[in-house]
Amino acid sequence: MSARRTGVLAALAAVTLKELRDLMRDRRTVVIALLLGPLVMPALMLGIGGMMAKRMTAQMEKPLELPIVGAERAPNLVAWLEGQNVRPKPAPEDPEAAIRDQAEEVILRISETYADDWRAGRPALVEVVHDASRQDSNIPVARVEALLRAYGDTTGTLRLLARGINPAVGRPLLVSRSDLSTPESRRGMALSFLPYLLILSAFLGGAYLVIDVTAGERERQSLEPLLATPAARGAIMSGKIAAAVVFGLASLALTLIAFKLGAQVAPGLGRMLDVSLPAMLKMLVVLVPLVLLGCTLITLISASVKSVKEAQSYLSLLMFLPIVPTIVLMVNPVRNQLWMFAVPLLSQNQMLTKILRGEAVTLQEWLVYLTAGSAVAAVLWLVAARLYHREKLAVSA
Repeated sequence: MSARRTGVLAALAAVTLKELRDLMRDRRTVVIALLLGPLVMPALMLGIGGMMAKRMTAQMEKPLELPIVGAERAPNLVAWLEGQNVRPKPAPEDPEAAIRDQAEEVILRISETYADDWRAGRPALVEVVHDASRQDSNIPVARVEALLRAYGDTTGTLRLLARGINPAVGRPLLVSRSDLSTPESRRGMALSFLPYLLILSAFLGGAYLVIDVTAGERERQSLEPLLATPAARGAIMSGKIAAAVVFGLASLALTLIAFKLGAQVAPGLGRMLDVSLPAMLKMLVVLVPLVLLGCTLITLISASVKSVKEAQSYLSLLMFLPIVPTIVLMVNPVRNQLWMFAVPLLSQNQMLTKILRGEAVTLQEWLVYLTAGSAVAAVLWLVAARLYHREKLAVSA
């Protein structure tokens, strides 16, 4: 029994090394798989995040060009806005068309009855014209609305004081916020895309190698001689999966390193992302079962299809699977429950989110997660092993 086990392990190791050596010969594929995905994508996303942060800062600090319809009806308001880093300018003839055509981001329209309402002590109407579907106008609109609220509050306070009334009478309730969020949790909210990117990288990191060593070898008719050797087919399949897992872990490690370096280099992003070594190691441990799960699932698919093209067609579907839990939680957010850590893809999302938020993952959650992930991978491995024992597997379609 011991000799047989030794032979199986030797065959597994030999197949693993063979597949890795064959992969290393295709240098162009290795460079694309290990650089374009793990390195370029995080750098691109971090770069976009830095550009967005820089743009938001510039929009908040630069003078606000504000077209005003009927500026002559509220000279005091216009003068006050000028003192708040706002530069009033004449409004276009058709404000609605200017907003629709994106010629202007926001326009302030003062009603014709503004002066009469103001003198009578009635609420005077001012209208903020904008297009809420345009994200680039959110900051200017927020600035205008905040300034108008401040002007209204100040004027209301002065009116009450002029009548000998304490302004606090109009505020019977004082609301105070006690924010219990931590810097880590706010980082997690700002980088909600990171779990999906890491899950996708881990889930499909070894996809190319898995498809090539199964469906690809069937097309090249090189799988049949390998299956004809005395080595057990389960060992051969396990060796191929092990090679893909090694490649997937290398891709995942480079992705984490890219985020660490990118967060340190990009201005301001280092404060948003926890790039400490413990956090990186925790995320790596969380994603190791997913690498195994993805490689085993794609092996199962590759062993059941007739060509590489057919196997690759399934990747487009598999790419959507990691984002399903994220969308579900965005639409219907629920509090963490233990059963979530047993559901593939959802469990990784929950674990990574907790780590990014700086929350502790309990021992029970770790046990449920690792046990469930290993069990699902084992079931897929058994199904794939049965497919590897089919005689028609070695026959090219």
